[in-house]
Amino acid sequence: MRSDNRLPGWAAALIGLVTGAVAVGVSLLAAGPVKASAFPVVAVGDAAVDLAPAGLKDFAIRTFGENDKPVLLAGILAVMAVLAVAVGVFAARDLRYGLAGLAAFGAVGVAAVLTRPGAGPADVIPTVAGVAAGAIALRVLLRRASAARPDDARPEEIRSGDARPEIRSGDVRLEKTRPGDVRPAETGPDGARPEETGPPVMRAGRDRYALNRRGLLTGVLGGAAVAGVSGLAGRALSSRSEVSAARAGLVLPRPAVPAEPIPAGADLRIRGLTPFVTPSRDFYRVDTAIVVPQVDPRDWTLRIGGMVDRPVELTLADLLKRPLVEADVTLCCVSNPVGGPYAGNARWLGARLADVLRDAGVRSGADMLLSTSADGWTCGTPLDIVLDGREALLAVAMNGEALPVDHGFPVRQVVPGLYGYVSATKWVTEIKVTRFDRDTAYWTTRGWAEKGPVKTQSRIDLPRDGARVPPGRTVIAGVAWAQHRGVDAVEVRIDGGPWRRARLAEAPTADTWRQWVVDDWDAVRGRHTIEVRATDATGRPQTARRAPVTPDGATGLHTVTVTVA
Repeated sequence: MRSDNRLPGWAAALIGLVTGAVAVGVSLLAAGPVKASAFPVVAVGDAAVDLAPAGLKDFAIRTFGENDKPVLLAGILAVMAVLAVAVGVFAARDLRYGLAGLAAFGAVGVAAVLTRPGAGPADVIPTVAGVAAGAIALRVLLRRASAARPDDARPEEIRSGDARPEIRSGDVRLEKTRPGDVRPAETGPDGARPEETGPPVMRAGRDRYALNRRGLLTGVLGGAAVAGVSGLAGRALSSRSEVSAARAGLVLPRPAVPAEPIPAGADLRIRGLTPFVTPSRDFYRVDTAIVVPQVDPRDWTLRIGGMVDRPVELTLADLLKRPLVEADVTLCCVSNPVGGPYAGNARWLGARLADVLRDAGVRSGADMLLSTSADGWTCGTPLDIVLDGREALLAVAMNGEALPVDHGFPVRQVVPGLYGYVSATKWVTEIKVTRFDRDTAYWTTRGWAEKGPVKTQSRIDLPRDGARVPPGRTVIAGVAWAQHRGVDAVEVRIDGGPWRRARLAEAPTADTWRQWVVDDWDAVRGRHTIEVRATDATGRPQTARRAPVTPDGATGLHTVTVTVA
């Protein structure tokens, strides 16, 4: 197992990288027919998200926004690449070290996979297959990269091939270097021969190396091909294309309770101002899923149990047979900073959650709905909010089309007036009627509030912070929201002066945001600070007190600074 051929460091590192790539590619191939969470890279990423402290998650969202998960995956792959290099370097010294490193990789992967919700023994197969493939690749690459030579030769043996035979004459050793050219070989006081300075003779036990460059090149290319083909095949075998096709073929019934047409005055149609309806492709996405769950609508079921008289299990066909309701609702994330982008407005179609719960018969004393996503994420929703008459939906469509996969296809929750972490479960598969003092949801265990009513917020879209604008009449515009209470007024202040009333766009319901505009500001040269505040329909103004997003949403006034020149 011990290697006397000391490969150069770069060759050992390259072998390690290709070994790691083969292991990842084969594990992805093996995970294709199973599920995304069985792919060890995804499982490790999901576990990292679960174990990360809330402060680190807040930092990731603030810094990377909706790209936080690709950044995490890139980081995991980078760490794996470094460790793979280490595996190659140690394996070049002794193959057992490299195999031990691969086994450690496998142990971490298996542990991460088994922590995923619904994991079973079969889910470890991709990790085991990847480690086995990596071990084979490591052996083959090391063998191909090493020049052939006798394994059990003694130091005094004459080498064949490029080695030059030694000719002994008494106490003086003569080394024949070329035909007809004989010279004495120097010896030390003890008869030992010092290191040669010419081309190395391959001798067991010396720190010499024999590198078969052609063998290394062909081995690396072959390993890369195996990794690439396995990875592509794994993606092709996944259910991603099947689910997309099923979504495209889903026929949505007409709503039994259609929403009123959006008033013409709901959108001020000012260039650069956030539109009243957020296109589905632009709608923010903040969740814990490293890889978006691919839920086949034909297999989807929703189980409702817990503190109910009659447990219910619904298929998608069952849900679509119920009276469906359309509703315009603005959603926002509790991680949204003051003036942040994590809010959006859409027209949703779904069944009333309250009606489904009444069919199940909610028992006295229950005050919470613990909903679970297909990827195991849990959400705790106040029961009284769902039952108070607002359009809390099990939504199947968004802006006239089946839910995008990224936004919960085939079914998600939509509850007006609550932050998403306590209401908007995507890919929902289970709802347990329970109590807050008995069950705890995902984010609550990480220091967030049990109940998350949306706070009144307003945002300046125009002009942007740091913008340079010309002197003269300048438009200040943005959006404000206070879901299920409604926005009654928006005011703007410039350079700490008096508050001036903004003109409000129409809003079809109290559950949507509202555009606003001040179009009579006569901007003069210099730097100016612009602030905005909203007042909800109960008469309560937005607080100016600054507070972070943790534990129940940020507060403060959005402020931008512009230069007029």
